[in-house]
This record gives sequence, structure tokens and C-alpha cells, in this order.
Amino acid sequence: MKFYYIFRSKKATLIRVRFQLPWCNLFIHIMARLPRLTLPGYPHHIIQRGNNRQAIFATDANYRSLLALLAENAQKFAVDVHAYVLMSNHFHLLATPTTPDGLPLMMQAVGRRYVRYFNDAQGRSGTLWEGRYKSTLVQTERYLLACMAYIDLNPVRAGLVTQPRAYPWSSHAHYIGLRTDNLLTPHPLVWALGNTPFAREAAYTELVQSGVSAEQQAAMTSATLHGWALGEADFVADLQNRTQRRVSKTQAGRPFSRPTSR
Repeated sequence: MKFYYIFRSKKATLIRVRFQLPWCNLFIHIMARLPRLTLPGYPHHIIQRGNNRQAIFATDANYRSLLALLAENAQKFAVDVHAYVLMSNHFHLLATPTTPDGLPLMMQAVGRRYVRYFNDAQGRSGTLWEGRYKSTLVQTERYLLACMAYIDLNPVRAGLVTQPRAYPWSSHAHYIGLRTDNLLTPHPLVWALGNTPFAREAAYTELVQSGVSAEQQAAMTSATLHGWALGEADFVADLQNRTQRRVSKTQAGRPFSRPTSR
């Protein structure tokens, strides 16, 4: 049996496998999914959806259970959660892992335990999630605060509330001083918004009220769903030098080669 590399498409690697049989050569093409792009020390935007967009919460207790699981496993696997929103059929996180495998281990533990809990509570069985969670690395200076605003504004865009402060299942209330959320680890950029809690809360409120441009919103959604790094060209190039995994879209059918230093 022999393996032949053919090309990498935007979502997977195509590999040709040849089986040498006495009477013929049998070729099979295999599409292997790209591994998730996860690097410690970088913020990651994460989306986990319910299967077929079905509801993943039925009661307030379900929302509280998922938040408790996130808090427990974020601490266990050394992941700093900066922001979140729990919607009826999906949730978003903005988080920075401090170890190479912290984020996938956290998501795996939370996902498995929540499914068991939810199925038992609802008297159901089977899958709850729509496959693997989606994630992308975010350039801190360019997109981190915009991503937090994007996350906070999800319930507004969905028509559930008119103001993000009215939605109970997001991190927004923590950052505008309405409650303390022990799940959260504020990013240094948030601390830099002001010298006092009042100044930071006022600056963050103004930031979210300013909204997110359609261009930024589209870029964040696309990058997360496709697993490409989100940032300027220099940022993406630097990331590529740190990992063998492709971090940006290339032309379909074009072989990928890692940049080399000169």
C-alpha cells in the first residue's frame, strides 16, 4: 500500500492511496479534515452549534449547568475565558488557552458532560452537537474587542432583546458592572480601557453600543466557521511560521508549503 499526496483544499487534504493487488492497482481518494488551529497564548473565537440547529437549552437550569461546566473545566485545563454568549441553539466563547491542548480538552469535557446531563434531564438520547466545534485565532490588537462586542450583540441581532444588557446569558453584564462573573478572566486590553472600574465599564458600554461593522462581522463569522486565522497579513504570516497547520485560505488545488525564513 502506498500513499500519494495530491493537494490541500480549503477544508481538507486529499490523499490518494494505492493498494497493489495481484490482478490490479486499486486507488482510493481520502479527504482528511484539517486539524483545528489552536495555539497557546492567542485568543480564540469558538462556536458550538446544536445538531440541525436544534435547541441545546430547555430551561434556565440548563444554561446555568453549561456555565458551571465551562467554569470548572476552564480552570482545570488552564483556559482563560474572556467572553461568552449562550443562545438557544448555539454558543460563542472568546478564550485564550495557556497550553497547546487546553482548549480542545476543555471543549471535549464540557461537550460530553453537558450532553449526558441534557439527555438525562430531557429524557432523550443521541447527539446534541452539530459535529466539532468551530474556532479561529484572533489578532488581539485588531479584533479582540470587536469580537467581544460581536458576541455581546448576538441576542440583539437575533431580535431577543433591544439592548445587550437585557440578555441574561452573556458576559456583557460583567463588563458593564451589573454583576460579577467568576467564569471570566478579563483580557489585558479590557483593563487598558480605563484606570478605574467605572471608566472601564463606561468605555466598554460605549464600545458595544458603537456596534460591529458588517465587514468585521462577516470576517469573524467566516474565519471561525472555516478555521482560518483572523488578522492582518503580517499576523497571519507570523502564525504560519509557528505551525505546520495551514492558517489561511489558499487557492483550491494548490499544494500548501510552509513559509521558510531567509
